[in-house]
Amino acid sequence: MTATVGIVFVSHSSQIAAGMVELARQMAGSVRLVAAGGTDDDGIGTSFAKVMSGVSEADGGEGVVVVSDLGSALLTAETVLDMLDEGQRSRVRVVDVPFVEGGVAAAVAAESGGTLDAVVAAAEGAVDAWAAKPAAEAAESPADAGGPYEREVLVRNPEGLHARPAAEFVKLANTFPSKVTVNGKDAKSLLGIMSLGLTAGSTARIASADPGGRPAVDALADLVDTGFGEV
Repeated sequence: MTATVGIVFVSHSSQIAAGMVELARQMAGSVRLVAAGGTDDDGIGTSFAKVMSGVSEADGGEGVVVVSDLGSALLTAETVLDMLDEGQRSRVRVVDVPFVEGGVAAAVAAESGGTLDAVVAAAEGAVDAWAAKPAAEAAESPADAGGPYEREVLVRNPEGLHARPAAEFVKLANTFPSKVTVNGKDAKSLLGIMSLGLTAGSTARIASADPGGRPAVDALADLVDTGFGEV
């Protein structure tokens, strides 16, 4: 498996944890995604042993981010962190973020080759990604037209820019060093892109103020124009 940051999903329910792995795997197939849900006998609750084992399984050398669903799950994860040896502890981060949004954002950032710090930042971005300006306001933000190069492209997907195509878009954006925006939102932020609510037939304004941003804008606009294989 490709060396990427691993993700552990800690939930009070084994089914919820497994479901998060299944969801994230749709967008991050090369990442070590591990479910650590339920008690030792798969009852409702959390298991120190499952989380400890999950961290070891997810650790491919690039680090591990642990995402939890409720407060006591977070406490279990933090207890595991305290019990790790110093070497492994330095590669593990326990984050307090929205379980689904933060977990998916972390997985996509890891799939894009993000460092441990970058994956943590992506997860933590879930806290305020949906508190930004509504799509209608963002579409008229000066940031859209602020760059020297911009393209407009219609979203052709019947279901709009939902999770899977949004993840593909963000992964491509992360292959370029230039800063690119979509209707004023960071093109490298999965939750930022999804919060725009770009439905079928809506316009994505892809822009970059960076001198070398033209290739990134063109590549992303061309990707949207393909319909991500859904049309």
